[in-house]
Amino acid sequence: MYRRNVTSGSWVVKASDGHGAYWTKVVGIADDYDDANGKNVLDFFQAQGVAKQLARGGEDGSDDTAPITVDGALKDYRRDLEARGANAYNAQSPRAHLTPVLLAKPVQLLNAHELKKWRDGLLGKVAPATVNRICRCLCAALELARQHDERIQNRQAWEIGLAALPDAQEARNVILSDDKVREFVSACYGLEHQFGLLVDTLAITGARPSQAVRLRVEDLHYHPVRPKLMMPKSGKGGGRNRAAKKNERYSVPITVQLAAKLKAAVKGRAYDAPLLLQSDGRPWDRNPGQNYHRQVDKAVAATGLDPAVVTIYALRHSSIVRMLLQNVPIRLVASLHNTSVIMIERTYSRFITEHTDDISRKALLQHEEPQAGNADNIIALAR
Repeated sequence: MYRRNVTSGSWVVKASDGHGAYWTKVVGIADDYDDANGKNVLDFFQAQGVAKQLARGGEDGSDDTAPITVDGALKDYRRDLEARGANAYNAQSPRAHLTPVLLAKPVQLLNAHELKKWRDGLLGKVAPATVNRICRCLCAALELARQHDERIQNRQAWEIGLAALPDAQEARNVILSDDKVREFVSACYGLEHQFGLLVDTLAITGARPSQAVRLRVEDLHYHPVRPKLMMPKSGKGGGRNRAAKKNERYSVPITVQLAAKLKAAVKGRAYDAPLLLQSDGRPWDRNPGQNYHRQVDKAVAATGLDPAVVTIYALRHSSIVRMLLQNVPIRLVASLHNTSVIMIERTYSRFITEHTDDISRKALLQHEEPQAGNADNIIALAR
């Protein structure tokens, strides 16, 4: 299209997104007053060529040089995650919320205003913390596309438009009492033994579900007094070599009772076979929550708690707090839970005082000696 201006006009490409809408972009200045140079000043045929290349690739119809769309960026990001052994769900979560228009739009044509409008439109549909997680995943996909296409120069579009919402990170570290944890584990065994074995392992070790499902038979080190598991590490913490990181193991002590159940469950299995299985004998996948979330809800409800509040991660939070209350050094607590001291202090410091009342009360200044029982029954000892 041609747009007449006060001075020289401009050439504008208008392209359909395939879903009933379209996008536009100025591709150059018209040769109204200046001679065309094939760069910023274009005649009609030069503008036509640039428009074709931008919209669908070269004039021959090939798409080798076609600008990557948001949809294509998410697909590339998924392949990148899979190649690095990371969670491919991170490339899928934004897709469920993106409009067809945004999915079909070239990354290099995105602007901060439309991305901010889309981000703000998620409020009310999902929690603010979830909005931030979705935006982080989309930013990662767009940034990957930018790194592989030098034509994409609008990085500020997603840095500004998808900026994190302030004060959105609500701590969901629900902490259960030991009695409630035992009740929850028992309810899981009541639903199905293999599911109960997974939950029991999570409750004892405080590991993330994605770690526990990667345990192998050889990771169980049975001992009649000091049994342990060699837990696979998580891929968290940044870095590109997640696959190598997730292959590392660290020692986690477990109870004799859990070790006995695991030893009985793996009888006859190969050393490199999965330690924990589903009820049908299949291994848990990388996102085990997709398989057990209904069972978790039933078990939580059976304990008299709210499934909307209590998730399986409450077992991890409870394990961390249990160790802290037993005066286990915070460095050791962090190592046993495959996290950092900084993350523990950041996540639990504000809440741990709620669970340390009995401990801290012993250190309170007493102006009078506490009276125990009936004073008439107190006999002074000889000095």
